[in-house]
Amino acid sequence: MKAEQVKELLKKDSSVQLLEQMYGKGKAEGNAARYEMAAEGFRERFGDREFEFFTSPGRTEIGGNHTDHNQGRILAGSIQMDCVAAAAANDTETIRIISETYKQDLVIDLSALAPDEQTTGTLPLVKGVLAGLKNRGFKVHGFDAYVTSNVIGGSGVSSSASFEMLVCSIVDYLFNGYTRDVVSYAKAGQYAENKYWLKGSGLLDQMACAVGGIITIDFANAEEPAVRRVDCNFDDLGLDLVIVNTGKGHADLSAEYSAVPNEMKSVAKYFHKEVLAQAEEEDVIANARDIRKTCGDRALLRAFHFFEENKRVDKQVAALENGNKEAFLREITASGNSSWKWLQNCYLNETPDDQAITCALSLTELFLSGIGDGACRVHGGGFAGVIAAFVPKKYTEEYRRYINKALGEGSAFVMHIRSQGAVRVEF
Repeated sequence: MKAEQVKELLKKDSSVQLLEQMYGKGKAEGNAARYEMAAEGFRERFGDREFEFFTSPGRTEIGGNHTDHNQGRILAGSIQMDCVAAAAANDTETIRIISETYKQDLVIDLSALAPDEQTTGTLPLVKGVLAGLKNRGFKVHGFDAYVTSNVIGGSGVSSSASFEMLVCSIVDYLFNGYTRDVVSYAKAGQYAENKYWLKGSGLLDQMACAVGGIITIDFANAEEPAVRRVDCNFDDLGLDLVIVNTGKGHADLSAEYSAVPNEMKSVAKYFHKEVLAQAEEEDVIANARDIRKTCGDRALLRAFHFFEENKRVDKQVAALENGNKEAFLREITASGNSSWKWLQNCYLNETPDDQAITCALSLTELFLSGIGDGACRVHGGGFAGVIAAFVPKKYTEEYRRYINKALGEGSAFVMHIRSQGAVRVEF
């Protein structure tokens, strides 16, 4: 399509219906404007050429906090916040990406993808994704893309993974016939974060962004994770998922995130295993005294979190599929308590006076206790960023006013789970 066709195309009933599926009822018009802006931006920067639209969502982590990197199990979903791109091949070996949101103009030579001393920012991330795709047998050539994003940056809803999966879907469609599997997308994103950002990431974020909908993943086979869609709807449970931005970003916390899998793996190594999924919780308990001496107390606690969190994922999935709201909320609360007490990813030991996550959790627990319903937990990587609150729908607006007053206006976002992952948008 061309930019001049977009406005009328987005007015079609089928387009409005698709936008409401992706972004929620009543949200079609506002998001149509984002696509129009991306189309016009592409024309202004790259000329009046044919292009395609692509989208990749952010994600919410529902269960399985810090388990994927040790081949555990997770429960996650894609959300309405997303990256949108207008993109087209340019018949060169150079990639140019304009980020409207972050005011970036990236130019990447496909013959120069090796990592260098820069380990933060968008440029090394994109180079890492492209290198990861090439390593997995993707054809990668030059393209132009104009990108806009409303995924909250540095806050735990995976703005980076959303962008990574956007790049993967563009490359797959333009140069690989749209034939590659999303596990390969996710692996390329993980490769970029591990090797170019030096961040010990697992695959949860990338898989949740790439697949779409609510999914559970068992990472026991790291090369071929078992992905299953979970047939449920929070609306049917009378719940809203509210993501609360605590105001403290986590972009500079790579060392803290890497310490979590590394400490878990140190316990696995005690048993001559690579990851905790290959060890047994009973053996860890039986050897707790020696593990404390060898690996440290926090490593032991984080290992216990891993084993128990895996069990909770299975219980959460069963509760959702059976429509058992009480059981689901009970497991969410248990997951939050474990992350706070055992995993210890709600604040930094080095800065005990800065506890944005724990303040938001405490305020939310007080509210939920007052209404006698709902649950909350740290969301995503933790240490900073966001929390997740499952709030009865009749109290959602009251909770939003309450938490916005405490943390600042615009802190609370009601999430819409969308079924589309990282895809070309077919209007």
